[in-house]
Amino acid sequence: MGERPIVAFLYDFDKTLCTTDMQNYAFIPSLGMTPSAFWAEANGFGRSNKIDGILAYMYTMVQEAQRRRRPFTRADLVEKGRKIVLLPGVDRWFSRINAFGAQQGVTVEHYVISSGLREIIEGSAISGEFKEIYASEFYYDETGKPVWPKLAVNFTAKTQFVYRINKGVLDVSNDRDLNASMPDDSKRVPFSNMIYMGDGLSDVPCMKMMRAYGGQAIAVYQPGDRTQVEELLAHDRVDYIFPADYREGTALDQTVRDVIRCMAISDRLTEENARQTRGIGKAELPNQASLF
Repeated sequence: MGERPIVAFLYDFDKTLCTTDMQNYAFIPSLGMTPSAFWAEANGFGRSNKIDGILAYMYTMVQEAQRRRRPFTRADLVEKGRKIVLLPGVDRWFSRINAFGAQQGVTVEHYVISSGLREIIEGSAISGEFKEIYASEFYYDETGKPVWPKLAVNFTAKTQFVYRINKGVLDVSNDRDLNASMPDDSKRVPFSNMIYMGDGLSDVPCMKMMRAYGGQAIAVYQPGDRTQVEELLAHDRVDYIFPADYREGTALDQTVRDVIRCMAISDRLTEENARQTRGIGKAELPNQASLF
């Protein structure tokens, strides 16, 4: 028997796994600013200078920290990630889903695809649960200070990382293998074995990919935010919407288990078909007349 099939969960982070934008917990308060004031400044700067919104907020982080003489190093950002507040049940979600997948004969992997900061995510209590974290990130000098954006993950750029996971080319500097032709049956994680989980319009490009290529798209919402995800469902951009409650026994938990079951069964049927086809190839085909 070969290796187990892989089922991959791809998550947005802000408002999908945690309660709000990750900068709001500790970084923005450390500047002496409110989240609304910071985001108004960052978004306004981006619009007035026609700068990508992700690059605009990263620039604003650096400029405000310097202007207010606040520490801004990689280590400091990781430390601020420890203040992240996870949504209900997230802390136990990964081990439970991994165990359930193993019972079904598949290996479950988890990935983050976020426009937030990798450094802050790394400080969170769940950073060790992910096979890879794709998020915006700074390049730092030898003192740990940011000198240039290393990666900026805007909403449409998120789709690149879906392809990386599909092909198993996880290194963001490896474009050659990412763009190389590869037979579908050689791809590490078929799109049909992917589940994307997000919370809103910024996730639509990835959600549409899932819908187009046979994967599953799930939108989660917090109290007061249901209308936005209802629109996603009404326009066929997601398969399901659920309250952002990851505890055992919730509607989200039960449906995800059903999805894993279906993916596991589909993989087994595909493997059985391939096995039988290989067997026929080795044997002499029957006379066509005997088939009728």
